[in-house]
Amino acid sequence: MPFQALLENLLSGLAYYRYVLTFVLAIFEGPMVMVASGILLRLGFFYFLPVYFSLMLGDFVADLAWYWVGYYGGRPFVDRFGKYFSLTPDVVEKIEDFFHKHQDKILVISKLTMGFGFAVATLFTAGLVKVNFKKYALFNFFGGFIWTGVLLAAGYFFGNLYAVLNRGFKVVFIIALSVFMVGLLYGGGKYFKQLLLKNKL
Repeated sequence: MPFQALLENLLSGLAYYRYVLTFVLAIFEGPMVMVASGILLRLGFFYFLPVYFSLMLGDFVADLAWYWVGYYGGRPFVDRFGKYFSLTPDVVEKIEDFFHKHQDKILVISKLTMGFGFAVATLFTAGLVKVNFKKYALFNFFGGFIWTGVLLAAGYFFGNLYAVLNRGFKVVFIIALSVFMVGLLYGGGKYFKQLLLKNKL
């Protein structure tokens, strides 16, 4: 099969399963996928409601998964696999102490800082300290409505900028935006963890 035909078939398949893909990708990397989906929404690749709910549900599934990992895996998971997910014993211990004092507050923070390297530790620790599951699920489900909408709107805004650029600047824009998002989402994690470890959160 010629390369061009193979590429067209691949793109056609991706377009057909695009909402399934956004759901799956949102489980593993919600924030960046939400912003990218907002751009594609502006460019006409998605319809609003299907992409909104697929993203929100994918993010919610990830929240539930980390809760149950913490609930059943606990500290042995941190000791064995924590380094792969930025789950250091110090961070988990600090969040665990914070949960005992400000449970509702930190559940809200976990949604507001999703993707900053702080949320995974929060979601995991919620399960570790056996936060009431119904409360946890409600906070994350309804918080996901807001969080998904905000990041989709941000992506839609970037999509507007992309649409008005000349062809020569489109590639530069995508590269610059990618670098910015990686720096924001992952660089911010170190900042939040430093605040946490210094007892400023």
